[in-house]
Amino acid sequence: MLPPILEIFVIWHPDDLRGADFAEKIFDHFMKGATFSGVIGGGVQVSLRSTGWEGPGTVPRPVYAEGRAAPNGIRPASFVAVVPLLGTEMAACVEDVNTQWHAYARAIRDLKQESPDRVGVFPYALDAGATNGTNLIEILGNFQFVAVGNPERHGEGVESMLCRDLTQGIAQLVSQDEMDRLTVFISHTKRHSQAEGEDVDALVDLVREVIRNTRLNDFFDANDLQPGTDWDQELRDKSGTSAMLALRTDLYCSREWCQREVVIAKTNGMPVIMMDAIGIGEERGSFLMDHVPRIAVRKADGRWRRQDVYRALNLLVDECLKRALWMHQKDLALERPELDVAWWAPHAPEPLTLSSWIDDYLTQNVDDDSEDTIRILHPDPPLGPEEREVLMNYARTTRLGKEIDIMTPRQLATRGG
Repeated sequence: MLPPILEIFVIWHPDDLRGADFAEKIFDHFMKGATFSGVIGGGVQVSLRSTGWEGPGTVPRPVYAEGRAAPNGIRPASFVAVVPLLGTEMAACVEDVNTQWHAYARAIRDLKQESPDRVGVFPYALDAGATNGTNLIEILGNFQFVAVGNPERHGEGVESMLCRDLTQGIAQLVSQDEMDRLTVFISHTKRHSQAEGEDVDALVDLVREVIRNTRLNDFFDANDLQPGTDWDQELRDKSGTSAMLALRTDLYCSREWCQREVVIAKTNGMPVIMMDAIGIGEERGSFLMDHVPRIAVRKADGRWRRQDVYRALNLLVDECLKRALWMHQKDLALERPELDVAWWAPHAPEPLTLSSWIDDYLTQNVDDDSEDTIRILHPDPPLGPEEREVLMNYARTTRLGKEIDIMTPRQLATRGG
């Protein structure tokens, strides 16, 4: 097992009763969801902090990060996210400058100031009174709060907004690329069949509207490119800090530029979420468009369902954080040379991405004449036996000249590698 990449500390006062419910939602999102279970075990940890070592009536156990002593000699995570759930009881305890709660809140602020590139503080206001002219807001008010506003007005639940805002903030902290705000690239067909034309336009407009109601950066698609722009190069330049939301309507798979957008996204390791909005049907689809997470987008009362778009965006943000964690695990693997991984594939390989990687590998390893099997590691879940066999057979037909072994972290652990 590699050292932890990210630890999330969720902190609340035990008498702020809603705090436990929100803490549980955050825990479930990161620890029980399928997305983050795909990275190497221990990549993400969520620690709940409400009471101290001696039980009720004491301040929560301390938050630790690199440079701070951790209990029992445990190695702190590379990145720390602190999520204070601010309620009226916490605010009352912090109001007196001589209390342990006051010192605890200041310690959170100090930790961020000591390690601004490694620690993120993401407060959430359980109660408006906790942040209205209190010492608590004076201490933590400089940090950008998550789930601010009225999500219900835009057709979203507060828990959905909280988890997405938090995941986005952490992804922007953890990403190895320079990223002020996560950018979504919208891929959609610009031409429609006669039957679906207005429907596609309505879906594109809804997606754009929903993105504007989030913390995500302004959308980026071909309509935003300036005349004369090198589209291929522009998308490649965006590949490190953008994520693709593809609107799969009836004619999407048949469009050359849509295929090209997906190919560039996949071969650059971008997260891709496919929104399945097929109305009448496809003539044959495209093998380029599959092998990515897919969210069904459907209609209710003649309109596209807004909650389906939010589900797709939330999953896209989760995929961005998973990719960032995976890339850090790749770097930490240098401490474990016995892992001997040639390709840390950010997504399960497919013929398209495997072919692209083989070309890069041969370019970088011109003089490698060994016959050793090449190990490829990708996040769980694993490929099916037939999928894996197809890829291995394909690799044998290329100039690679080596056998490949494709596995996930769980499969690697069972082999003792």
